[in-house]
Amino acid sequence: MFRFSHPAYLYFLLIIPILIGLFWFASILQKRAINRFGNLDTLKQLMPEISFKRGWLKTSIFSIAVLFMIIGIAGPQFGSKLTEVKRKGIELIVALDVSNSMMAEDIQPNRLERAKQAITRLVDKLSNDRLGLIVFAGDAYVQLPITNDYISAKMFLSSINPGIVPKQGTAIGAAINLAASSFTPQSETSKVIVVISDGENHEDDPLEAAKKASEQGIYVYAIGIGSPQGAPIPTSANETQPSFWKDKDGNVVVTKLDEETLSKIAVAGNGKYIRATNTQFGLLSLFDDFNKMQKTEMKEMVYSEYDDQFQYFFVVALVLFLLEFIVLERKNKWLIKLNLFGVNKR
Repeated sequence: MFRFSHPAYLYFLLIIPILIGLFWFASILQKRAINRFGNLDTLKQLMPEISFKRGWLKTSIFSIAVLFMIIGIAGPQFGSKLTEVKRKGIELIVALDVSNSMMAEDIQPNRLERAKQAITRLVDKLSNDRLGLIVFAGDAYVQLPITNDYISAKMFLSSINPGIVPKQGTAIGAAINLAASSFTPQSETSKVIVVISDGENHEDDPLEAAKKASEQGIYVYAIGIGSPQGAPIPTSANETQPSFWKDKDGNVVVTKLDEETLSKIAVAGNGKYIRATNTQFGLLSLFDDFNKMQKTEMKEMVYSEYDDQFQYFFVVALVLFLLEFIVLERKNKWLIKLNLFGVNKR
Protein backbone atom coordinates (compact mmCIF):
# COMPACT_ATOMS: atom_id res chain seq x y z
CA MET A 1 0.00 0.00 0.00
CA PHE A 2 1.35 3.41 -0.93
CA ARG A 3 0.01 6.95 -1.07
CA PHE A 4 0.97 10.60 -0.58
CA SER A 5 -0.55 12.52 2.34
CA HIS A 6 -0.10 15.83 0.46
CA PRO A 7 -0.19 14.92 -3.25
CA ALA A 8 -0.69 18.54 -4.35
CA TYR A 9 3.00 19.21 -3.63
CA LEU A 10 3.93 16.85 -6.47
CA TYR A 11 3.13 19.67 -8.90
CA PHE A 12 6.45 21.19 -7.79
CA LEU A 13 8.15 18.39 -9.76
CA LEU A 14 7.66 20.65 -12.78
CA ILE A 15 10.53 22.69 -11.36
CA ILE A 16 13.03 19.96 -12.31
CA PRO A 17 12.65 20.12 -16.13
CA ILE A 18 12.65 23.92 -15.82
CA LEU A 19 15.98 23.81 -13.94
CA ILE A 20 17.50 21.45 -16.52
CA GLY A 21 16.22 23.62 -19.37
CA LEU A 22 17.66 26.79 -17.81
CA PHE A 23 21.07 25.13 -17.35
CA TRP A 24 21.02 23.81 -20.92
CA PHE A 25 20.21 27.30 -22.21
CA ALA A 26 22.95 28.84 -20.03
CA SER A 27 25.53 26.33 -21.28
CA ILE A 28 24.66 27.22 -24.91
CA LEU A 29 25.14 30.92 -24.14
CA GLN A 30 28.44 30.13 -22.43
CA LYS A 31 29.78 28.20 -25.44
CA ARG A 32 28.66 30.96 -27.80
CA ALA A 33 30.48 33.52 -25.67
CA ILE A 34 33.67 31.44 -25.78
CA ASN A 35 33.36 30.99 -29.56
CA ARG A 36 33.56 34.74 -29.98
CA PHE A 37 37.18 34.54 -28.87
CA GLY A 38 38.12 31.70 -31.19
CA ASN A 39 37.75 27.99 -31.82
CA LEU A 40 36.38 26.19 -28.73
CA ASP A 41 38.77 23.21 -28.98
CA THR A 42 41.74 25.56 -29.23
CA LEU A 43 40.62 27.69 -26.30
CA LYS A 44 40.22 24.59 -24.14
CA GLN A 45 43.98 24.17 -24.25
CA LEU A 46 44.30 27.64 -22.69
CA MET A 47 41.71 26.79 -20.01
CA PRO A 48 42.73 23.32 -18.71
CA GLU A 49 40.57 23.59 -15.58
CA ILE A 50 37.29 24.26 -17.38
CA SER A 51 34.81 21.35 -17.49
CA PHE A 52 31.42 21.42 -19.17
CA LYS A 53 30.67 17.89 -17.99
CA ARG A 54 31.04 18.88 -14.32
CA GLY A 55 28.33 21.49 -14.78
CA TRP A 56 25.96 18.85 -16.08
CA LEU A 57 27.01 16.53 -13.23
CA LYS A 58 26.23 19.19 -10.61
CA THR A 59 22.91 19.99 -12.28
CA SER A 60 21.94 16.31 -12.38
CA ILE A 61 22.81 15.81 -8.70
CA PHE A 62 20.93 18.96 -7.72
CA SER A 63 17.88 17.96 -9.77
CA ILE A 64 17.75 14.51 -8.19
CA ALA A 65 18.09 16.10 -4.74
CA VAL A 66 15.16 18.41 -5.52
CA LEU A 67 13.18 15.37 -6.73
CA PHE A 68 13.67 13.54 -3.41
CA MET A 69 12.95 16.73 -1.44
CA ILE A 70 9.61 17.28 -3.22
CA ILE A 71 8.60 13.64 -2.78
CA GLY A 72 9.42 13.94 0.93
CA ILE A 73 7.33 17.11 1.27
CA ALA A 74 4.41 15.35 -0.46
CA GLY A 75 4.41 12.88 2.44
CA PRO A 76 4.97 9.36 1.10
CA GLN A 77 3.20 6.76 3.22
CA PHE A 78 3.35 2.99 2.97
CA GLY A 79 3.44 -0.07 5.13
CA SER A 80 1.38 -0.34 8.31
CA LYS A 81 1.69 0.08 12.07
CA LEU A 82 -0.16 -0.44 15.33
CA THR A 83 -0.27 2.50 17.72
CA GLU A 84 -1.64 2.79 21.24
CA VAL A 85 -4.33 5.43 21.49
CA LYS A 86 -5.69 6.92 24.71
CA ARG A 87 -9.23 8.29 24.64
CA LYS A 88 -11.79 9.55 27.13
CA GLY A 89 -15.34 8.64 26.22
CA ILE A 90 -18.32 6.45 26.92
CA GLU A 91 -19.34 3.07 25.55
CA LEU A 92 -22.54 3.19 23.51
CA ILE A 93 -24.47 0.28 22.01
CA VAL A 94 -27.37 0.92 19.65
CA ALA A 95 -29.97 -1.85 19.55
CA LEU A 96 -31.89 -1.46 16.30
CA ASP A 97 -35.21 -3.16 15.59
CA VAL A 98 -35.15 -4.77 12.12
CA SER A 99 -38.48 -6.55 12.24
CA ASN A 100 -40.83 -6.30 9.27
CA SER A 101 -42.91 -3.65 11.04
CA MET A 102 -39.94 -1.27 10.72
CA MET A 103 -40.65 -1.08 6.98
CA ALA A 104 -43.86 0.88 7.62
CA GLU A 105 -43.83 4.31 5.98
CA ASP A 106 -45.49 6.50 8.62
CA ILE A 107 -41.92 7.85 9.08
CA GLN A 108 -40.28 8.72 5.75
CA PRO A 109 -38.83 7.03 3.80
CA ASN A 110 -39.66 4.23 6.26
CA ARG A 111 -38.98 3.54 9.91
CA LEU A 112 -35.83 1.50 9.40
CA GLU A 113 -34.18 3.77 6.82
CA ARG A 114 -34.96 6.83 8.93
CA ALA A 115 -33.33 5.15 11.94
CA LYS A 116 -30.24 4.24 9.92
CA GLN A 117 -29.90 7.85 8.73
CA ALA A 118 -30.11 9.13 12.30
CA ILE A 119 -27.51 6.62 13.54
CA THR A 120 -25.17 7.69 10.72
CA ARG A 121 -25.44 11.31 11.81
CA LEU A 122 -24.74 10.27 15.39
CA VAL A 123 -21.62 8.37 14.31
CA ASP A 124 -20.39 11.53 12.54
CA LYS A 125 -20.53 13.39 15.87
CA LEU A 126 -18.64 10.74 17.87
CA SER A 127 -14.92 11.24 18.45
CA ASN A 128 -13.57 9.38 21.50
CA ASP A 129 -16.57 7.21 22.33
CA ARG A 130 -16.80 3.51 21.55
CA LEU A 131 -19.76 2.24 19.56
CA GLY A 132 -21.43 -1.13 19.16
CA LEU A 133 -24.40 -2.19 17.05
CA ILE A 134 -27.00 -4.89 17.77
CA VAL A 135 -29.91 -5.84 15.52
CA PHE A 136 -32.97 -7.66 16.74
CA ALA A 137 -36.32 -8.99 15.64
CA GLY A 138 -37.44 -12.36 17.06
CA ASP A 139 -33.92 -12.69 18.49
CA ALA A 140 -30.91 -10.38 18.93
CA TYR A 141 -27.53 -10.49 17.17
CA VAL A 142 -24.30 -8.51 17.47
CA GLN A 143 -23.87 -6.72 14.16
CA LEU A 144 -20.75 -4.78 15.22
CA PRO A 145 -18.73 -5.43 18.43
CA ILE A 146 -17.96 -2.31 20.41
CA THR A 147 -15.23 -0.33 18.66
CA ASN A 148 -13.79 3.06 17.74
CA ASP A 149 -13.84 2.18 14.04
CA TYR A 150 -16.60 4.53 12.90
CA ILE A 151 -15.98 3.78 9.21
CA SER A 152 -16.76 0.11 9.80
CA ALA A 153 -19.83 1.12 11.80
CA LYS A 154 -21.22 2.98 8.80
CA MET A 155 -20.44 0.07 6.49
CA PHE A 156 -22.26 -2.43 8.71
CA LEU A 157 -25.12 0.00 9.19
CA SER A 158 -25.68 0.41 5.45
CA SER A 159 -26.18 -3.34 5.01
CA ILE A 160 -28.90 -3.69 7.63
CA ASN A 161 -32.34 -4.86 6.46
CA PRO A 162 -35.08 -7.15 7.84
CA GLY A 163 -33.67 -10.09 5.88
CA ILE A 164 -30.49 -10.32 8.01
CA VAL A 165 -32.37 -11.96 10.91
CA PRO A 166 -34.02 -15.36 10.41
CA LYS A 167 -36.73 -15.00 13.04
CA GLN A 168 -39.33 -12.23 13.05
CA GLY A 169 -40.81 -10.62 16.15
CA THR A 170 -39.65 -7.90 18.55
CA ALA A 171 -37.41 -9.35 21.26
CA ILE A 172 -36.45 -6.09 22.97
CA GLY A 173 -35.51 -7.86 26.20
CA ALA A 174 -33.08 -10.16 24.38
CA ALA A 175 -31.50 -7.15 22.68
CA ILE A 176 -30.98 -5.36 26.02
CA ASN A 177 -29.51 -8.46 27.65
CA LEU A 178 -27.13 -9.04 24.73
CA ALA A 179 -26.08 -5.39 24.72
CA ALA A 180 -25.44 -5.43 28.49
CA SER A 181 -23.07 -8.39 28.09
CA SER A 182 -21.26 -6.83 25.12
CA PHE A 183 -19.58 -3.94 26.93
CA THR A 184 -15.88 -4.00 27.79
CA PRO A 185 -15.41 -5.96 31.05
CA GLN A 186 -14.08 -4.02 34.08
CA SER A 187 -14.38 -0.72 32.22
CA GLU A 188 -15.37 2.13 34.55
CA THR A 189 -16.58 4.49 31.86
CA SER A 190 -20.30 5.19 31.43
CA LYS A 191 -22.22 2.58 29.45
CA VAL A 192 -25.35 3.36 27.45
CA ILE A 193 -27.85 1.27 25.50
CA VAL A 194 -30.13 3.01 23.02
CA VAL A 195 -33.08 0.90 21.87
CA ILE A 196 -34.65 2.05 18.60
CA SER A 197 -37.94 0.31 17.94
CA ASP A 198 -41.66 0.69 17.35
CA GLY A 199 -42.07 -1.39 20.51
CA GLU A 200 -44.82 -3.52 19.08
CA ASN A 201 -45.35 -7.23 19.66
CA HIS A 202 -42.50 -7.65 22.16
CA GLU A 203 -42.06 -11.35 22.94
CA ASP A 204 -40.13 -11.27 26.23
CA ASP A 205 -39.79 -9.06 29.32
CA PRO A 206 -37.95 -5.90 28.24
CA LEU A 207 -38.71 -4.12 31.54
CA GLU A 208 -36.91 -6.78 33.57
CA ALA A 209 -33.98 -6.68 31.15
CA ALA A 210 -33.76 -2.87 31.43
CA LYS A 211 -33.93 -3.08 35.23
CA LYS A 212 -31.06 -5.61 35.36
CA ALA A 213 -28.97 -3.44 33.06
CA SER A 214 -29.60 -0.43 35.29
CA GLU A 215 -28.45 -2.42 38.34
CA GLN A 216 -25.14 -2.95 36.50
CA GLY A 217 -24.74 0.80 36.07
CA ILE A 218 -25.90 0.78 32.44
CA TYR A 219 -28.27 3.47 31.19
CA VAL A 220 -31.05 2.33 28.87
CA TYR A 221 -32.59 4.91 26.54
CA ALA A 222 -35.44 4.25 24.13
CA ILE A 223 -36.46 5.94 20.90
CA GLY A 224 -39.90 5.16 19.59
CA ILE A 225 -40.26 5.29 15.84
CA GLY A 226 -43.63 5.23 14.14
CA SER A 227 -47.05 6.73 14.83
CA PRO A 228 -49.74 5.74 17.35
CA GLN A 229 -52.25 5.62 14.47
CA GLY A 230 -50.05 3.08 12.72
CA ALA A 231 -49.40 2.21 9.08
CA PRO A 232 -49.52 -0.92 6.88
CA ILE A 233 -46.36 -2.91 6.22
CA PRO A 234 -45.30 -3.02 2.54
CA THR A 235 -44.39 -6.48 1.29
CA SER A 236 -41.96 -4.97 -1.26
CA ALA A 237 -40.59 -1.48 -1.80
CA ASN A 238 -39.99 -2.08 -5.51
CA GLU A 239 -43.51 -2.82 -6.70
CA THR A 240 -45.32 -0.22 -8.79
CA GLN A 241 -48.58 -1.38 -7.25
CA PRO A 242 -47.94 -1.45 -3.49
CA SER A 243 -49.09 -4.47 -1.53
CA PHE A 244 -49.18 -4.94 2.22
CA TRP A 245 -48.88 -7.71 4.76
CA LYS A 246 -52.18 -9.36 5.66
CA ASP A 247 -53.24 -11.56 8.52
CA LYS A 248 -54.69 -15.04 8.14
CA ASP A 249 -58.15 -13.54 7.63
CA GLY A 250 -56.96 -11.43 4.70
CA ASN A 251 -57.00 -8.13 6.59
CA VAL A 252 -54.15 -5.62 6.08
CA VAL A 253 -51.86 -5.61 9.11
CA VAL A 254 -51.42 -2.14 10.66
CA THR A 255 -48.38 -1.66 12.90
CA LYS A 256 -48.65 0.96 15.65
CA LEU A 257 -46.08 2.60 17.88
CA ASP A 258 -46.20 1.23 21.44
CA GLU A 259 -45.03 4.29 23.37
CA GLU A 260 -46.18 2.95 26.74
CA THR A 261 -43.82 -0.02 26.66
CA LEU A 262 -40.84 2.00 25.40
CA SER A 263 -41.44 4.69 28.05
CA LYS A 264 -41.46 2.05 30.80
CA ILE A 265 -38.23 0.55 29.41
CA ALA A 266 -36.51 3.94 29.65
CA VAL A 267 -37.76 4.49 33.20
CA ALA A 268 -36.63 1.01 34.31
CA GLY A 269 -33.25 1.61 32.68
CA ASN A 270 -32.73 5.00 34.36
CA GLY A 271 -32.70 6.60 30.92
CA LYS A 272 -35.04 8.69 28.79
CA TYR A 273 -37.68 8.06 26.17
CA ILE A 274 -37.95 10.14 22.97
CA ARG A 275 -40.45 9.77 20.18
CA ALA A 276 -38.96 10.14 16.70
CA THR A 277 -40.65 12.26 14.06
CA ASN A 278 -39.99 13.08 10.43
CA THR A 279 -38.26 16.32 11.46
CA GLN A 280 -36.54 15.31 14.71
CA PHE A 281 -35.34 11.78 15.40
CA GLY A 282 -33.94 12.35 18.89
CA LEU A 283 -30.51 10.72 18.80
CA LEU A 284 -28.60 13.99 18.55
CA SER A 285 -30.46 15.42 21.55
CA LEU A 286 -29.37 12.35 23.53
CA PHE A 287 -25.79 13.10 22.48
CA ASP A 288 -25.84 16.09 24.87
CA ASP A 289 -26.75 13.73 27.72
CA PHE A 290 -23.90 11.40 26.75
CA ASN A 291 -21.38 14.25 26.93
CA LYS A 292 -22.33 14.92 30.55
CA MET A 293 -21.68 11.35 31.63
CA GLN A 294 -18.57 10.12 33.39
CA LYS A 295 -15.75 9.37 30.99
CA THR A 296 -12.59 7.46 31.82
CA GLU A 297 -9.40 7.00 29.82
CA MET A 298 -9.47 4.00 27.52
CA LYS A 299 -6.38 2.51 25.91
CA GLU A 300 -6.44 0.48 22.74
CA MET A 301 -4.23 -0.53 19.86
CA VAL A 302 -5.33 1.08 16.63
CA TYR A 303 -4.28 -0.23 13.23
CA SER A 304 -2.98 2.47 10.94
CA GLU A 305 -2.93 1.43 7.30
CA TYR A 306 -0.27 3.96 6.31
CA ASP A 307 2.99 4.92 7.99
CA ASP A 308 4.94 8.11 7.18
CA GLN A 309 8.24 7.49 5.38
CA PHE A 310 9.17 11.05 4.34
CA GLN A 311 12.31 11.11 6.51
CA TYR A 312 14.17 8.70 4.23
CA PHE A 313 13.60 10.93 1.21
CA PHE A 314 14.83 13.98 3.16
CA VAL A 315 18.03 12.13 4.15
CA VAL A 316 18.77 11.18 0.54
CA ALA A 317 18.06 14.76 -0.58
CA LEU A 318 20.42 16.17 2.07
CA VAL A 319 23.23 13.81 1.05
CA LEU A 320 22.79 14.79 -2.61
CA PHE A 321 22.78 18.51 -1.79
CA LEU A 322 26.06 18.06 0.12
CA LEU A 323 27.54 16.08 -2.77
CA GLU A 324 26.49 18.79 -5.23
CA PHE A 325 28.18 21.39 -3.02
CA ILE A 326 31.42 19.38 -2.83
CA VAL A 327 31.67 18.81 -6.58
CA LEU A 328 33.53 21.78 -8.12
CA GLU A 329 32.59 23.32 -11.45
CA ARG A 330 36.25 23.43 -12.44
CA LYS A 331 38.86 20.70 -12.35
CA ASN A 332 40.99 20.78 -9.21
CA LYS A 333 44.66 20.94 -10.07
CA TRP A 334 45.51 18.61 -7.18
CA LEU A 335 42.89 16.06 -8.14
CA ILE A 336 43.02 16.36 -11.90
CA LYS A 337 45.32 13.37 -12.17
CA LEU A 338 42.97 11.19 -10.11
CA ASN A 339 40.09 11.87 -12.51
CA LEU A 340 37.57 10.99 -9.73
CA PHE A 341 34.50 11.54 -11.87
CA GLY A 342 35.72 9.81 -15.02
CA VAL A 343 35.68 12.94 -17.17
CA ASN A 344 38.02 13.37 -20.12
CA LYS A 345 41.07 15.59 -19.47
CA ARG A 346 40.68 17.90 -22.37
